Amino acid sequence: MVKIGNLELGEFPLLLAPMEDVSDPPFRAVCKENGADLMYTEFISSEGLIRDAAKSVQKLDIYDYEKPIGIQIFGNEIDSMREAAAIAAAAKPDILDINYGCPVNKVTCKGAGAGILLDIDKMVSMTAEIVKAVNIPVTVKTRLGWSQDTIRIVEVAERLQDVGIQAISIHARTRQQMYKGEADWSYLNQVKANPRLHIPVFGNGDIDSPQKAKEYREKYNVDGMMIGRAAIGYPWVFNEIKHYFTTGEMLEAPSLQERINVTKKHLDFSVQWKGEKQGILEMRRHYTNYFRGMPNFKPFRTEMVTAESYDHVIKLLDQVAEVYADYEF
Repeated sequence: MVKIGNLELGEFPLLLAPMEDVSDPPFRAVCKENGADLMYTEFISSEGLIRDAAKSVQKLDIYDYEKPIGIQIFGNEIDSMREAAAIAAAAKPDILDINYGCPVNKVTCKGAGAGILLDIDKMVSMTAEIVKAVNIPVTVKTRLGWSQDTIRIVEVAERLQDVGIQAISIHARTRQQMYKGEADWSYLNQVKANPRLHIPVFGNGDIDSPQKAKEYREKYNVDGMMIGRAAIGYPWVFNEIKHYFTTGEMLEAPSLQERINVTKKHLDFSVQWKGEKQGILEMRRHYTNYFRGMPNFKPFRTEMVTAESYDHVIKLLDQVAEVYADYEF
């Protein structure tokens, strides 16, 4: 049984990665219904939280049906991160997660996200202060290192454990790699082989099929997996992986009608969360992914991403069901 603090997550939990502009409550809802064991919010700026910025505060929205849920924060100032951690903990998540992995320039140039991998001592000090500031388990999401020649992930995991984190998720790329090249999970094997390490280690990067999930589970000895891009437009990936682990067989791919039903459900959550106008606007980024690979779909996609009313989108989805009634994925 994998545990984070007193939180029991099963034998081999599948985690939904925190993804900016993706992992909001509506997306998390459909992932939860399709097998995600633990989910995280989008990363939230510590500076935004302590200044009560509306966009940052709204990202604290979590719901009982999502539990267990973690709130993730990022920043580069220890005092701000300590204060933001307390604000986030007041929203009553099960876990507080620290983002030490985001590779984008606007974050790393300020020494936040993966930028802190250039200053491991500060990373450890900041983590220690955050652990002291809250009464819930603290976890970390990070990368192997800043660059190939600065990888110290075995040491980093142990030092973070020693100041109190209760699990670590490792994206098996360096910051310099961004999202390119192949994730190198062999470093996760090294982390797990450290006899001093006893916290759960979750692997992240390139898990895009049940077959690869099973291969990596057996090969790299991790305690669970965090899935990001493979879940976008395809929340079924969690249950498909679990089914493959159990039976060695692939679940049948979701039918067109299943995809439409989940798209509608996702849209409903989005409208309930942010109102019709904003909910429809934020849903637009998802249509291409839900219907990826369908022939001659561009006219429907174009109309969906310009539709301004809930009824119009529902009508279009029903038309897709009719026009592609005989299509099989």
